[in-house]
Amino acid sequence: MFQPGESTNTVVGRVVAKGLADELYDKGYLVVDGIDGKAHYVALPAKSELEQFPVGAVVEARGSVDVRAADKNIAALAADGLYRTDHHLVMAKAQALAERDPREVIDAHVRRLEALRRAGIVERMAEGVWRVPDDLPEQGRQYDAQRLGGVAVELRSHLPIERQARVIGATWLDQQLIGGGKGVSDLGFGSEVREVLKERSNFLIEQGLAERRGQRVILARNLLATLRGRELAAVGQSIEAETGLTHRPVADGERVSGVYRRSVILASGRFAMLDDGLGFRLVPWKPVIEQRLGQSMAATVRGGGVSWELGRQQGPSIG
Repeated sequence: MFQPGESTNTVVGRVVAKGLADELYDKGYLVVDGIDGKAHYVALPAKSELEQFPVGAVVEARGSVDVRAADKNIAALAADGLYRTDHHLVMAKAQALAERDPREVIDAHVRRLEALRRAGIVERMAEGVWRVPDDLPEQGRQYDAQRLGGVAVELRSHLPIERQARVIGATWLDQQLIGGGKGVSDLGFGSEVREVLKERSNFLIEQGLAERRGQRVILARNLLATLRGRELAAVGQSIEAETGLTHRPVADGERVSGVYRRSVILASGRFAMLDDGLGFRLVPWKPVIEQRLGQSMAATVRGGGVSWELGRQQGPSIG
């Protein structure tokens, strides 16, 4: 059983069942078949919407009192209280670590820093430069505990793993390949994941996005961004044919605005369609915008994440 207050556990797996544990207080639960080969009962925070966790989807549940690895990394890389994305990139290239593009890591750090900035924990001094406190990991942990109130559950993919195997898009399987399959057991759901990862690797090789070198599969640089870009281009063409509007791709770091017309669920995640009068943009969707359908909005896109501007406030920028 995975309950609020477990400070070290993180559960990643497939939703096999869900329901209400306490209808009076609107508290739901998930039964998750974990990549660790075990089944887990996950008690959700009150008023969590069960609809956002389809059976078969991949989710990650963690005790909200966990210290985030990103916070520890940011604190470790900070010099004189400043974290700089350009210094991070230089250090990552000098160390020449793994096949993962360091820009993906930096983009995730920036999204986290944006959230912490809105909470008053860090300060953005300039583009790519942040002032961070010495105890950032602990302050980040306290922020998560207060915001999430128990267990944090995030949807990692609405697609079952079988449907991710041969689809164009930045999938959860691709993230597992980039991470080397860390934490994936040889038992239960973990063994299923291992088999589907082999199929996904073969598909990426067919697409020219990976190559086999002996027993190893070497992934293309910027794999997630490439897959996401290809899927958005294809979906953009489909919406163009349907609506007559022109798809205008979003550049990394670009601020875009328009009327929120609808959302589309893709292998790369859920995206909002913004009609800017000249055409439309596809921008990563967040729950915070769903009640603003038909309204004019603005957002800044970085990597696979987004910062939404809601009047004087901004929504979460979570990748």
